Amino acid sequence: MPPPRTRGTALRHRLAELRGPDVPAKALDARALAALAANPGCARRAILDGAGVNKAALASALGSPSAFGQSQFALTRGNAFEAKVKADGGAELLRLVHEKLDRAAEPPAEARVPDLTATGPQGRTARTALELREATAHPGAWTLLDHPMLALDVAGSPAFLEPDAVVVHPDGSWTVVEIKSFPLLDGSADPAKVGAAARQAAVYVLALEEVAARLDPAPRVRHRILLVCPRDFSNLPAASAVDIRKQRAVTARQLTRLTRIEDIAGTLPEGTCFSPELPAEELTAAVESVPATYAPECLSACELAFHCRGRSRETGAVTSLGRPVRAELGGLTTVEDVLAAARGEAGDPDDPAVAALRRAAALRAEALEAACR
Repeated sequence: MPPPRTRGTALRHRLAELRGPDVPAKALDARALAALAANPGCARRAILDGAGVNKAALASALGSPSAFGQSQFALTRGNAFEAKVKADGGAELLRLVHEKLDRAAEPPAEARVPDLTATGPQGRTARTALELREATAHPGAWTLLDHPMLALDVAGSPAFLEPDAVVVHPDGSWTVVEIKSFPLLDGSADPAKVGAAARQAAVYVLALEEVAARLDPAPRVRHRILLVCPRDFSNLPAASAVDIRKQRAVTARQLTRLTRIEDIAGTLPEGTCFSPELPAEELTAAVESVPATYAPECLSACELAFHCRGRSRETGAVTSLGRPVRAELGGLTTVEDVLAAARGEAGDPDDPAVAALRRAAALRAEALEAACR
């Protein structure tokens, strides 16, 4: 067996081949990682994200362009709001952390805001870990880390993550801060957007816990994060404490279920490449060589969702109807199988799913007959 360094180098070379010659890798961020953890059975997304393939460009080359992502206007507005929240050394941000999460501590009259500048993601990760250790070793003061860099192992491949901020409390505990541009209206926000922010923050918390585990004693990583949004329709910041224990547990469990990227890459034919510059037929064959697990939820989380939905519909896969429907149908994996079972043409009558389908078909026939009388 080759030593880890040699094996890691070989994997990086293989992933570079999958991206295509001279194609830079697209970083795997927390948003993508949360979506990947939500669908751990999708080998296609795992290998494309692991190889750093630009899925938006890939989807366009496949003829199924994605509508996924933020507009430039939303990005600009979000950046302006974040700058406002962090102005004056993060005074307003720290005030909100104190108000919502740590009223027992001394108010943050001043705080330490260390410089996290370093070369490359590895350098920034090391610098962040150093500053976290320094802040924890000197309790009694507030510390604000602006855009720290964290690392998390994902299916055998490192992902570098950049939360909006991490606050070190006077007691040495750590809090993740998420700054979003969607509004808090009358103290509450869109539940779907809050849920997405919580899943994203859960990824950061897991990465922070890995940093904390290397310290002795290990500081506490808080499982209530601070979500900062504009108040109503103004540009004034408002905040809410969000408990992400459930999202953290689910994300941790799903990440452990991901097949190692090295194993997926080993099953691909030699010469497989996902470069958008390839001819359409060759590119389609390469993408289809990796199995996908499509569900309607992918439409809001993955750039390849339209392509995978089309293929799922062509094959009549019941997953295109949603995961709950798929779970109820047991071993019936296609719409054709489901209809045949309902008509009594196929399927084991002792199978609960088959029995339920036949009962539903009988009730439907009775209702239609009654309606025609």
